[in-house]
This record gives sequence, structure tokens and C-alpha cells, in this order.
Amino acid sequence: MLRTVLFTTLLAIVFFVAKRYSVAPWLHSDWKILLIFFFSVSFLTHRLVETGLQGDRERFIPLYLAATVVRLILGLAFIGFFLFRQIDERRVFVLDFLVLYIFYTSFEIWALTRNLRRNS
Repeated sequence: MLRTVLFTTLLAIVFFVAKRYSVAPWLHSDWKILLIFFFSVSFLTHRLVETGLQGDRERFIPLYLAATVVRLILGLAFIGFFLFRQIDERRVFVLDFLVLYIFYTSFEIWALTRNLRRNS
């Protein structure tokens, strides 16, 4: 979980510097909400997978796949909510969401394979 906090902090610093010191047309004004959402979903996924690792290890794969599906559904609901609210700069918001989705998914896959290599 500490890695997720550090990863989110690093992304927040990058976004803050990009917004503060340059004109960032690719960065939506609600980038903080996006980071909070992805951190919350990562925390939820981490807790679900951690629950799967306690006790019966055969439950790990179904719980991890369920966490991935939950992340996808929550992401679609999040995007749908903001698009329904008539947010400004929709295209930039959706592109920022997709980039962060790919970053967080890649980070969690990297962290998972790192842990699996150590445990095998």
C-alpha cells in the first residue's frame, strides 16, 4: 500500500509542476479529483486482494479478477457521472482519465508480478 501512496504522490507532484510552471492543455482542471478517485480504487483493490491472500490462497485469482472488474465498473460510473454533469473540456477529462487508468493498472500489475516473483 505504501507503494501506491508514493506513486500517487509522485503523480500529484508531476501534475502540480506541469500545471504551475507551464501551459498544460492536456491537463484538466479537475486532475485532483481524478487522482483521489484512482487512489481510492487502488486502496479498495489492495484491500480486496489482501483479503484474498489471507487464509485460502486459491481465492486469490477470483478476487483479483473481481477487483479488476470492480475497477472497470467504478471507472465507467465515474466517467458517466462527470459527463452527465456537463463538465467542461470533456475530451481532455476523458483522456486524462484513460491515461491515469493505464498508469495505475500498469503499476498494480508491476507490483503484483514483483510480489509473485519473490514468493515463487
